[in-house]
Amino acid sequence: MGAIGGELSDLVVELQGLDFDESEKKGFLGFFKKQRQSIAALKARYDKAEDNVDKITAELEKHEVALMKDIAMLDKMYEKNQQYYKELTMYILAGKLKCRELRETELPKLQAKAQETGSAEDAQAANDFANMIGRFEKKLYDLELTRTISVQMAPQIRMIQSNDSVMAEKIRSSIVNTIPLWKSQMVMALTLHHSQQAMEAQRSVNDVTNRLLQQNAEKLHQGSAEIARESERGIVDIETLKKTNQELISTLEEVRQIQADGAAKRAEAELELGRIEGELKQKLLELRG
Repeated sequence: MGAIGGELSDLVVELQGLDFDESEKKGFLGFFKKQRQSIAALKARYDKAEDNVDKITAELEKHEVALMKDIAMLDKMYEKNQQYYKELTMYILAGKLKCRELRETELPKLQAKAQETGSAEDAQAANDFANMIGRFEKKLYDLELTRTISVQMAPQIRMIQSNDSVMAEKIRSSIVNTIPLWKSQMVMALTLHHSQQAMEAQRSVNDVTNRLLQQNAEKLHQGSAEIARESERGIVDIETLKKTNQELISTLEEVRQIQADGAAKRAEAELELGRIEGELKQKLLELRG
């Protein structure tokens, strides 16, 4: 399904890429480039697009064949599933009947024998038989689960078949309707393009002329204003002198403050050194005494 969707998307993109709406930026180069477009260039463009669409058509046809094969295969799968469901039902019914017989007939006999003889061996045999019946019942339950899945498989298979059928029909519709419509529209686009060339050429000339006049006027205005402002400006702005003067004053003040702080710290250090020296001398005198 993903591959089919991709092919259909490619087809849509290819068709949308064939309009002649020029969205490129206009100018001298765009104007003369458009004038050089001839009927031969348009025909080459058409041929290339047609080749691509033919390739897409071939791929879509391959997917259509694959879908038809899948639909036939799913029919066989549906029949096999129905047969499988019937066989499972038969085995489940037979198993339940047998399980009931074992639990209601055979197991009571073994239990009665064990009670009559009082033998551990007979009691173990009855217990083993009961366990076997339990396992048998679990197997029947697994078969019932499998049958339920088989019941669910039937609508799932039909749903997938329906999706495949719808997709195959859509592919056929694209091949039969969309591509011929594109080819006829392409012929119309070519003829419309011829009728619009002269009008577009004259419009481009007018647009370029107006744009050049507007751009030159804007540039003249901007350039004249900038030149006038620059010619009236001094070699050094007053704001720059004010900034440098303020920075110089701040620097001198900061240097003076640093020097004053340094002198004060040195004076304090000299007093502290004298005190330290006196303490040391006093301690030495005490030791001698």
